[in-house]
Amino acid sequence: MLKFCSLYSGSSGNCLFVSSNNTKVLIDCGTSCKKICDGLASIDSSIEEIDAILVTHEHSDHVQSLGMVSKKYNIPVYANKETWEAMAKQKEKILEENILLFENDKDFHLNDLTIHPFSTPHDAANPCGFNIHNGKKKLSIATDLGHMDDKIFKNLQESSFILLESNYDPEILKVSKYPFQLKQRIAGPHGHLSNETAGKTISALMKKDLKEVMLGHLSKENNFPELAYQTVAEQLMANNADINNIKLSVASRNEPGKMIIV
Repeated sequence: MLKFCSLYSGSSGNCLFVSSNNTKVLIDCGTSCKKICDGLASIDSSIEEIDAILVTHEHSDHVQSLGMVSKKYNIPVYANKETWEAMAKQKEKILEENILLFENDKDFHLNDLTIHPFSTPHDAANPCGFNIHNGKKKLSIATDLGHMDDKIFKNLQESSFILLESNYDPEILKVSKYPFQLKQRIAGPHGHLSNETAGKTISALMKKDLKEVMLGHLSKENNFPELAYQTVAEQLMANNADINNIKLSVASRNEPGKMIIV
C-alpha cells in the first residue's frame, strides 16, 4: 500500500508526503518549516515520523527550508551529487551522516520502498522525478518538466497514480507581466509543462494502467486550477479517452489536499 498527499504544490513552494506501512517520506521542502509541520499535523502525521526527505532539484521553491528541517529533526536527505553541489547553503546546515546520495535512473531502497529517480528536462543541475514502489504498487512524481519525452513517458507507465505538472496556460503566459526572457524560459524545453501537454500525456498514459492524476506545480501568475482541470479534461475527450475512467484533481498551493491511497 502507498499513500500520497500533496501538502503544498505550486510555483511558490512544494512539499509532498508519501507513506507505506513502514515508511514516511517528504519530497522537497520548498516552503517554511512551520507550514510543513502544520501540513503534516492536518493529516494526522508529524515531522518526527518522517524517515527521509527526497529532493528533486535545488530551486528555492523545492528546498527553501530543507537544511533547517533536516537539522532540527535529524532527518536524512537524499539527492544526487550535482543537486547537493548546487545547494551548498542548504547542505552546510545538514549533519554529515544525513547527507545521502542517489544516482538518477538507478533504484535505491528505503525500508519497504523502492525508489527510482528519473532524469527530467529542467534548468537545474541534475533534476529528477520519482517512481516510488511498494510491492506491486507504484506512484510517480513528475514536475518541473520542460517537455515530455519517450524516456519520461516510459517511467510514468504502469503508475496507478501520478502527480503531474500542469504549470501554465500559453495564452495567459503571453500576456502576463513576466519579462520576455522569463516567458521564453517557462515555455522552453527546460522550463515547465503546459496544461495542454499534461492533458495529452494523461490521455496516452490511461492506456498504461493510470487510474488517478493530480495536476501540480501550477503557476500563480499564468494559470488557475479551474483552467488547468478544464484544459486537461478537454484533451482527454479530444484524444478519445474516457474521462469516467480516471480520477482527476488539482493540487492546492496553500493547503494539504486529500489523502490518496494507491
